[in-house]
Amino acid sequence: MGRYLNPNNNKFRNFLKEKYVVDKSRLLNNILEKIEQNKKFLCCSRPRRFGKSVTAQMLVAYFSRGADSSALFAQLKCVKDETFLNNLNQCDTIFMDIQAQFVKAKDQDANPMKMLQENVVRELEKAYSGLIQGDENLSEALAVINAETGNEFVIIFDEWDYPIRELAEQSRERQDYIEFLRMMFKNADAQDYVRLAYLTGILPMVRAKGQSAVNNFDEYTMIDARDLGGDIGFVEEEVQALCEKSGVSAAEMKYWYDGYDLGGVEVYNPLSVVRAVESGKFRQYWTETGTYEDIRSLIEYDFDGLREAVIQMLSGNRIFVNVYGCKNDMYTFRDKDQVITTLIHLGYFAYDADTREAYVPNKEIREIFYRYMENNQNDSLSAFLNYSKEALAAVLDAKQERVAKLVQKVHDDFISSIEYNDENSLSCTVMIVLLASFLYYQKPIREYPCGKGFADLVYLPLPQCPQRPVIIMELKWNHSAATAITQIKEKCYPDSLKAYYGEILLVGISYEKKTKEHTCVIERVERSCRQGVDERERM
Repeated sequence: MGRYLNPNNNKFRNFLKEKYVVDKSRLLNNILEKIEQNKKFLCCSRPRRFGKSVTAQMLVAYFSRGADSSALFAQLKCVKDETFLNNLNQCDTIFMDIQAQFVKAKDQDANPMKMLQENVVRELEKAYSGLIQGDENLSEALAVINAETGNEFVIIFDEWDYPIRELAEQSRERQDYIEFLRMMFKNADAQDYVRLAYLTGILPMVRAKGQSAVNNFDEYTMIDARDLGGDIGFVEEEVQALCEKSGVSAAEMKYWYDGYDLGGVEVYNPLSVVRAVESGKFRQYWTETGTYEDIRSLIEYDFDGLREAVIQMLSGNRIFVNVYGCKNDMYTFRDKDQVITTLIHLGYFAYDADTREAYVPNKEIREIFYRYMENNQNDSLSAFLNYSKEALAAVLDAKQERVAKLVQKVHDDFISSIEYNDENSLSCTVMIVLLASFLYYQKPIREYPCGKGFADLVYLPLPQCPQRPVIIMELKWNHSAATAITQIKEKCYPDSLKAYYGEILLVGISYEKKTKEHTCVIERVERSCRQGVDERERM
């Protein structure tokens, strides 16, 4: 048993003692099946605090010869078949936290790659006395041991991408690290001495000259999770069980932290879910573990269409994005799509592989961007947010002319790339203009079934904001705003909102193609009493 070679299972054992634990041990069966198919080089990337390190420690607890984990896994959901039992604590296992190694080397003013390899080789020399001399590099030592004994190694790197994310592209240490990865996993002997290589980090494998720097790894990412979509991160039934155990609202949990689509599997942010069930409060937890610098450094790139794309997504719209060709570092970008792709890997946006669209997954992420915009007043997004707040206030105060002018201004100054061809494009614009509504309203609902038809947009107040009026919007292209109000009344849109009482705002917005002008009409209606169940619970 050592620090790097065959560690104990203490970290995973301590994790299982926590009050709110989600059992993800079926991943072990999936990985064992891949090993049997000779798919033994795996790189799994997820955003920070999505369960990567716990997963790595579970693998250590399972494979390491330095642990006896039979009792730990006996209580878990993993299938204890013959393959599982034959591998349980039967493999020489090397574990390294790459970030910790680089930070330690910096503190000691040491060469990180030299120190990292010496640490592991020193323990290998003790375990395999007489087979290696102790002056070999790590890949050479593993090749010699395998040639002499036939033993294979499970190699687990947590935070594998730390040098890629944090060091300059031309940094000698970064280049040495990439070369170390090639030496470890691409040399002729690696197929023999590697039983499993499992790399986990935030970013996928870095690309050089159009291909992966270590291109023999199967990658499982936020863009293409393949068959491991539900194995890292919390899925619907797991969150439902936590909500039942803690007595918190499953609907609120979904609204705040769900929304990531990994190969058709809905995935929640694990850190935020656990914090919410522990405290019983729904709020932004995720970026307490980081800073807003990721957002700042990326969305300030001056690529054509980047600002407009971010604004569209924050407003509830989806945008097409080409996710291929990204270099997978934090500073080499060719266009807006590569910036957005990186933000998907970081967890700030989600990706639908079927439609090839990016979007904001949940309220927590909207809160993160809102706080960013609030704290960066010189940023162009902050200027947009101020206009959006003013537009929402104008709607609530029924200032019709001001609403029309602000819709025009936001379209011209921030999202001119949206060309008006029909009411759908006008709907996208209005949703963008009213971005600030998310502070008091649920995500706007398009084509909401109302009365005898479908309202173009409906804004329903959050449960904690019952004093806010419901907003029903009808949009017209080349027809008057007054016509929109007439349609709302004739088709009895307000009558279907029986779960809401008090003030309802009827808003008609039109765009005249000939004059290129917006107009707005706003009327108020009152519902005297509340009927039925809460609309939120029925949705």
